[in-house]
Amino acid sequence: MSIQVDLVGKIGSMAMISREDQDMNYNILARLGRELRPGMIWVTSGATEIGRLDFIRRRGYELNGDPEEDKADYASQGQAVLMQTYRQFVRPEYGIRQVLVEHTHFNDPEKCAHLLGLFRRSAEQGTIPIVNYNDPVSDVENRKMELAVRRRTGAEVHECVDNDETAAVIASLVHARTLVLLTGTEGIYREPGRPETLVEDITASTPEELTRAVREMQEHCVGASRAGANGARAKLEYALQSALKGTMVIIGHARHHLKDLTEGNVPCTRIGLK
Repeated sequence: MSIQVDLVGKIGSMAMISREDQDMNYNILARLGRELRPGMIWVTSGATEIGRLDFIRRRGYELNGDPEEDKADYASQGQAVLMQTYRQFVRPEYGIRQVLVEHTHFNDPEKCAHLLGLFRRSAEQGTIPIVNYNDPVSDVENRKMELAVRRRTGAEVHECVDNDETAAVIASLVHARTLVLLTGTEGIYREPGRPETLVEDITASTPEELTRAVREMQEHCVGASRAGANGARAKLEYALQSALKGTMVIIGHARHHLKDLTEGNVPCTRIGLK
């Protein structure tokens, strides 16, 4: 009996890093690793920051060259550390498979079909895909030119540099029942910085009503957790794309168990059609 992909998840960079220790938050990663199983696809951020911290620990200084080159160098180093860490904590009977993607994989039908086959086989073969954007080999200018050409033709465009978008596109590709976006907060707030304004449900009976509800919430979203991040406004945009295709999207704190988030046992924000 084949195993279907029923959950796509993503963890953000800041949810993985202990700012106090300037290191990975091993408590979160250990718990997460124990919960991952075949039938899940896991999208992970963190390679660049983890690579930067690893480089500093080993060499005693920080890179100070071209920012894009430094990012590629850190990401390349961080990918190795990330995969080693996931392998350490995922249950030993399950395999893990590194899947590094770029925008072209989601904008080309043949490449999409190839990825879909890989994801489905992984579930059937008792393995868990660990997905990240391929920053070490991505060239910003080439990407911008390629996407500009697609936009001029009126084609649907996925950039997928933001792993929230990557996770949402994958959830739509595999028709996942649930998309979980783990962050450093409990979810989406009407007033940032005030926990009592957490919005637990953004749900509606029709696509039009859901779109209006999400647009209203986006008006309350300002700022981002780190430089280069797109913040809650973009997170809601990507969540909406998946929710309109029938996926229930859950945005919640990385300290919570996946099971508690999906079963509604802890505070979080749920976005979807009723």
